[in-house]
Parts: sequence; C-alpha cells; structure tokens
Amino acid sequence: MSEKLLQRLQDKTLSKGQLLEQLRKDSGLLQGVLLGLESQKPSVRYGCGRVLMDYSEEQPEKLYPYMDVFVGLLDSRHRILVWNGMAVIANLTRVDADGKFDRIFEKFYGFLGDEYMVTVASVVGHSAKIAQAKPYLVDEIVNRLLSVENIPTTPHLTEECRRVIIEKTISSLDAFFDKVTQKEAVLTFVGRYTSSPRRTLRTEAETFVRKWT
Repeated sequence: MSEKLLQRLQDKTLSKGQLLEQLRKDSGLLQGVLLGLESQKPSVRYGCGRVLMDYSEEQPEKLYPYMDVFVGLLDSRHRILVWNGMAVIANLTRVDADGKFDRIFEKFYGFLGDEYMVTVASVVGHSAKIAQAKPYLVDEIVNRLLSVENIPTTPHLTEECRRVIIEKTISSLDAFFDKVTQKEAVLTFVGRYTSSPRRTLRTEAETFVRKWT
C-alpha cells in the first residue's frame, strides 16, 4: 500500500498533506514513507521529508526509534534532506530518553560553519526547541549561538545573510532566555545590533533588550 501512495506522490495525484493524513490514520505506512527518503525522484524524497517533518512535530515518539535515519540525513548530498533531518531531530529531542542527540551535538552544531545560509539558519532556528527539551544543554547552545556573528561570508552567505542569521539567533534566544545563565553575555551580544542597518534585525534587538532588561 505504501508503494502505491509513494507512486501517487510522484504522479502528483496525492499531495503531501494527504499523505500526512494517511500516515496519521495508519502508522504502519511509516516504513514506506521512510523508504521514500531514498527515492531517486525528487518529488518523492522531498515530499516524504516534508511529511516526516510534520509528523515528527505531532508524533515524535513514533519516529524516535528511527532517529538514526535522520542523523544519517545530515550527511546527505541533498541539502533539503539535511534540513529535513535537522528539523526532525530537533522535534525528537522532546522524547530523547536515551540521549541520542547529546551524542551528535557537535555534529549538529558544526553546521553553524556551513557555507549555505539556510543550513546555518536551520541550526539557529531549531535551537529553541532543543534548549526547551534539554535545559542542561542551554549554556553550550548559547555559546554556539553567540558565535554566529563571526561566521565567515561565502558566495552563498553574504554579509546581509549573516544579519538575517543574527536576527534569527536573537529570536531563538528570546524563546528560552529564562533558562539562560549567561544573561549579560547574551544582552551584550543583542545590544550590538540595536543600531543595525537591517531594520528587522534592529527591531528584533530593540524588542529583546526592552523585554529582558
């Protein structure tokens, strides 16, 4: 049955939303959707990646036994699958009783040095979920996030891209600032951007400082 669903996904006679609904009704389809990540057809592998992202948000305990699959996606040559893997892993930290994420912490946060803006921004954006799920990692997460202002520019990550990432970092920090111990370091970091030439970054920084001081 799952093969037929994946074929329909490829033929576009089944939407990602419809596949997700089928999976909600029958978790027995999960193996087939996981297999779809390996499809040579972009519409199938990315469709399945999107469905699994959404499903992990709703039912992380159903996907947790397959966490190694998503850790494996971090090494994919397809950047979209890397981003899918990051999203699912972040969702699974809520049920990570075995500390699987802890063992890949360095690998996950190593992507802050990636040459593509979306990859770096994905790490930053998912950090609030991880910090909420694993408060004992908050200090180390903050240390990593505060380093984003020093990431090098690349053809795929311009100075303006870096400002976008810093803006996203401030937003992420805001979501778990109550758990942060090095508050002064964070406020100093944020304060540097209250006069940023990027309007939305400036506003994000000003709002953060007003809220937390």
